[in-house]
Amino acid sequence: MIVYDKLMELAIEPVVQVYDARDCMLYALGVGLGHDPTNEDELAFVYEKNLKVLPTMATVIGHSTALAGNPDTGIDWLMVVNGEQGFRLQRPLNGQDAVVGRTRIVDVIDKGPGKGALLLLERTIADKASGELIGTVTQTIFCRGDGGFGGPPREAPPPHPIPARAPDAVCDLGTRPEMALIYRLSGDYNPLHAEPAFAKAAGFPRPILHGLGTFGVSGHALLKTMCGYDPARLIAFGCRFSAPVFPGETVRTEMWRDGDVVSFRARVVGRDVIAINNGRAVVKP
Repeated sequence: MIVYDKLMELAIEPVVQVYDARDCMLYALGVGLGHDPTNEDELAFVYEKNLKVLPTMATVIGHSTALAGNPDTGIDWLMVVNGEQGFRLQRPLNGQDAVVGRTRIVDVIDKGPGKGALLLLERTIADKASGELIGTVTQTIFCRGDGGFGGPPREAPPPHPIPARAPDAVCDLGTRPEMALIYRLSGDYNPLHAEPAFAKAAGFPRPILHGLGTFGVSGHALLKTMCGYDPARLIAFGCRFSAPVFPGETVRTEMWRDGDVVSFRARVVGRDVIAINNGRAVVKP
């Protein structure tokens, strides 16, 4: 069982990561870029000449695995899912870099017996040589089996509201059948996304796409539709995960522009299921 004070005091060691152009290109391929090798806009992210880096790659840089499976947390790790994810960048990501990721537990919210708990995390990513802050990544983990531990009463942060009007823009992007097998090479080796027997044991007919894979697909949609494929313009991006996507399905990202803020959600076209909701991005003019 979660012991609030003990979990909040848990120290997470910094992570030093060195990445290069190959890692950036592999990540871009893993979230679906490069379907059309003659598309110059997408080619810029999957070819080392004048390489651009997808802003959503911030979610896999400097990531610590120290918490996952750690019995000292008191969390039932078999019952956790990624609830929300976001990032804010101070500058565009470089095509190669050495970075330091520092993760801290921001809060643990007890939703009550049978209702689970929310673990709020924050990770700063800094340049190893200069100490310059590159960006901040936020994550909310839904601990389905850990409600009722007696944490301090507080409300979860409200989700970003989606406008009631029709979307200002829509972007359909297909996913490839092998997409999860490529995406996992960026660091998430959970067999749920690769092994058919494991997926069936978890209640799915076949392996599902990583939530952060779908996150990257929607990030691509905003970069294409709202930023003209300029990574420097997409400075913040966050959402709530609401349903799985199967590799091979088409993801429709619906967008609402209000000044610098773009609200968004992502829908699986074939099943009419919302996979990502309550999205909020900040786009430079």
